[in-house]
Amino acid sequence: MKKDQSWRVSDERTYLTLQCLIIETARLCGKAHKKKKERERESVCGKKRKIMGRGRVELKRIENKINRQVTFAKRRNGLLKKAYELSVLCDAEVALIIFSNRGKLYEFCSSPSIMKTLERYHRCSFGALEANRPPIETQSTYQEYLRLKTAVELLQRSQRNLLGEDLEPLSTKELEQLEHQLETSLKHVRSTKTQCMVDQLSDLQKREQVLLELNKGLRKKLDESNIAHQVPPHRLAWEAASAGQNITYNRYPVQSEGFFQPLSGGTPILQIGYNPMGSEEAHIPVHAQNVTGFIPGWML
Repeated sequence: MKKDQSWRVSDERTYLTLQCLIIETARLCGKAHKKKKERERESVCGKKRKIMGRGRVELKRIENKINRQVTFAKRRNGLLKKAYELSVLCDAEVALIIFSNRGKLYEFCSSPSIMKTLERYHRCSFGALEANRPPIETQSTYQEYLRLKTAVELLQRSQRNLLGEDLEPLSTKELEQLEHQLETSLKHVRSTKTQCMVDQLSDLQKREQVLLELNKGLRKKLDESNIAHQVPPHRLAWEAASAGQNITYNRYPVQSEGFFQPLSGGTPILQIGYNPMGSEEAHIPVHAQNVTGFIPGWML
């Protein structure tokens, strides 16, 4: 009986222990699940804060021009302030250069001159590279420099010789070579000049031919226009007479013999025809007097 009771007690204890373990496991699982949920919620909220939270902006270009300028001014002032604080608190040499999108320069330097700081930066950045450069490369660079310097000096001396300067140190052979070179250059210049003049003359001849053809065509059109608009001579005389203009007449010789002759006799008789004797006595209009002795051109 005692053994049975001891087994029962041990079974109850085991059962209670298992129940406690199950409850604790469930509690831990629930707690872990809850922490996971909270972690996910915090990650989502953190992303939202990066985009929409106060003081946190998504790192990309601001599209709004006004907002971009305001942000630039605020961040620039903050950066300049931080640089000043760093130089004062830590006794550091700080140089800051800012160019806006419009090209405006903003700078800060803790030293009296920013150029000194830039020279120091240049020495620290490029001095080590020059020191680490192998001597073979340095020697080749120096030889290249000497070669180029010699070539420049030779070209300058040759230019002075071509201009007639510094000819005293030259020998007779060198002077002959210089003379030959100048003659060759002069021939080349003259041939180029002649060719240029020939080309210009040919161009002018072509232009002259074009102008002659154009003048010929215009003259032909003018002749055709005159023929088309030509007025008969009698029409011109009639229009001039009606307009009261002076008409050009051809002098017609007065003939004593003709179809109409004066009749003999002392009795005044009406005469039909031309009477040169009575032309001055008759009271005839000016136009009729002009006709006396003349015949219009259109009546000939």
